[in-house]
Amino acid sequence: MILTGPAIAAARAAGALIIDPYDPGHLSPNAYDWRLGDTLRICDGDLDAACRTFSREVSIPPEGYDLAPDVLYLGVTHERTGSETYAQFLNGSRSIGALGIWVHVSAPLGHQGHAIRWTLEIRAARPVRIYPLMVFGKVTFHQTFGTPASYQQHGLKYRASTGIETSRLYEEIQGGRP
Repeated sequence: MILTGPAIAAARAAGALIIDPYDPGHLSPNAYDWRLGDTLRICDGDLDAACRTFSREVSIPPEGYDLAPDVLYLGVTHERTGSETYAQFLNGSRSIGALGIWVHVSAPLGHQGHAIRWTLEIRAARPVRIYPLMVFGKVTFHQTFGTPASYQQHGLKYRASTGIETSRLYEEIQGGRP
């Protein structure tokens, strides 16, 4: 079951979910419009799952930043979202997709019990200019079924995430875990 816009507002007011900062103007019929933060990590070198990803961080200036094709950018949501009650799905918006920007297609699930600013995987089909705090996508909240299992109680690797995170897969590969 997906929460409607009015149900998202009511759940937030009751403390059952977090959207910070919150603007009721960003509610839609079944989602909340999230905005792009003001920082990017640029991963423009070779990528290897067994090694730490090297990246450089840049600020997105008010006049915008030009994304180039064939470059992996990691961004961050401006809003911190989460809930001990609901799971979340984060998606790019149709308007962003129409600009040839693929955003966050590989990891849209926000586990119950995880309140974060999301790290975003961003790719551009063609050169395109983006701006800080522009609406970039939608987050939806979903009722879970079964025994609650909070992300924070399972020791998962991104639970202390506070900003843009590169892949930590190398920790598992180098540690000999599957």
